[in-house]
Amino acid sequence: MNFTKTYILASNSPRRKELLTNLGLPFQTRVKEVDENFPPDLVRAEVAEYLAAHKASAYRQDLQPEEVLITADTIVCLDEKVLNKPLSHAEATRMLTHLSGRSHEVYTGVCLMSLEKSVVFSDVTTVHFRDLTRDEIDFYINQYTPFDKAGSYGAQDWLGMVGIERIEGSYFNVMGLPVHRLYEELQTF
Repeated sequence: MNFTKTYILASNSPRRKELLTNLGLPFQTRVKEVDENFPPDLVRAEVAEYLAAHKASAYRQDLQPEEVLITADTIVCLDEKVLNKPLSHAEATRMLTHLSGRSHEVYTGVCLMSLEKSVVFSDVTTVHFRDLTRDEIDFYINQYTPFDKAGSYGAQDWLGMVGIERIEGSYFNVMGLPVHRLYEELQTF
């Protein structure tokens, strides 16, 4: 693949950095603090896409002509409720207790932006958790401090390895970037 632009990843996520590196995409990282609130009338994929586009808008004025910005936001939805990043051990415990023994959806919204255009897309993966014990949940939170993860877990972490029975869709989407969709979109961007 011939990547001719300068790609900017607007994320500090080690998982997104790893995925772009494994894709073979040369990139630089830029990070700004961007508010992650969203309008309450948005649901599921709309939330992820809104947040990705919102993050990108914070960088637009700094883009150079040869640059393509990549922003992403991953959310976990259980029924119709969005589970954001937990603010405390107690909140992480509540989230993981609700996810235990159930399936949920993981949506990742992505925005590609240059000075000339922008494209926003998303992908969804259904994740099925087995029943988790309180000891497993406590161990995970104490050892892995998942406070930077939507839904209080990382699929690539210990809890993902022992708790996820199966997924329907892209594993990489659950990690925080639907690499297959990103690759497709970059072909025509």
